[in-house]
Amino acid sequence: MNDNNLLSRITFDKNILVGKPVIRSMRISVAMILELLAKGANQSEILEDYPELEPEDIQAALLYAYSLVSR
Repeated sequence: MNDNNLLSRITFDKNILVGKPVIRSMRISVAMILELLAKGANQSEILEDYPELEPEDIQAALLYAYSLVSR
């Protein structure tokens, strides 16, 4: 999956978490995924706890964060 396809999984809607970046219009924020990873959770644990997520969603969150800090 290319970067643009991954980043299309990140959505913004003022009616969902006040417009924060979320995964595929769900109430799962990019920030929450990054926090879980930063605290030591691995991809398998996150996917187990949030079965509606797909591995590409976690990859998209990381790519989105990278795109912000690399500017």
